Amino acid sequence: MTIRVLVADDQAMVRDAFAVLLGAQPDIEVVATAENGTQAVALAEALAPDVIVMDIRMPGLDGIEATRQVTSVPGTSTRILILTTFNLDEYVYEALRAGASGFLLKDASGIELAEAVRVVARGEALLAPDITMRLIAEFSRVSPSAKQPTGVRIGALTDRETEVLAQVAQGMSNAEIAQVLVVAEETVKTHVGRILRKLQLRDRTQAAVFAYETGLVVPGNVTRWSSSLGTAT
Repeated sequence: MTIRVLVADDQAMVRDAFAVLLGAQPDIEVVATAENGTQAVALAEALAPDVIVMDIRMPGLDGIEATRQVTSVPGTSTRILILTTFNLDEYVYEALRAGASGFLLKDASGIELAEAVRVVARGEALLAPDITMRLIAEFSRVSPSAKQPTGVRIGALTDRETEVLAQVAQGMSNAEIAQVLVVAEETVKTHVGRILRKLQLRDRTQAAVFAYETGLVVPGNVTRWSSSLGTAT
């Protein structure tokens, strides 16, 4: 299945280079390019791309607000891949909170960019988990909205779903979670799907942000939920 991509960057050279690199992939089609956030939002509405490769800093409407506007449209399936110059950038965390599915450094190779688009399009795993989780942890730590661990189940989630959510927030893949819980990987996939539906979250990145924001997991003091005891450890 072809992944339809929109590239948004205010630098024409970067924008065109990304479009060429992605367009050369057999499973990716670049449907349009935008030079600012306003254009990106308008084109997203008109074309409904699968993924927007979005520069975080653009004149006028920046990547954060553009991301918020695109992802806030009811029923949209468009996912946002944020591009940034620095891997520890407070603006990136705000973009993740606004609805972005992951981020990539601008100096990434063409192969890395294409694979990042595929990962975000699938919504199956966090992009670059080690970097992404460090970023989320750092800025949820300093965020005024960050809370302390509650030690209670989150909303309508079961004990096991809460446990899976905590592990997703640590950047663990379905296979890794399955190994920890000693269950089938397909079972973990089912749990993740139910978590996203119950909490009305878009993907695993949003689930990770949610877990940090609610205090289920906090930086420097990872909370692991024990479904057998019904407590956080």
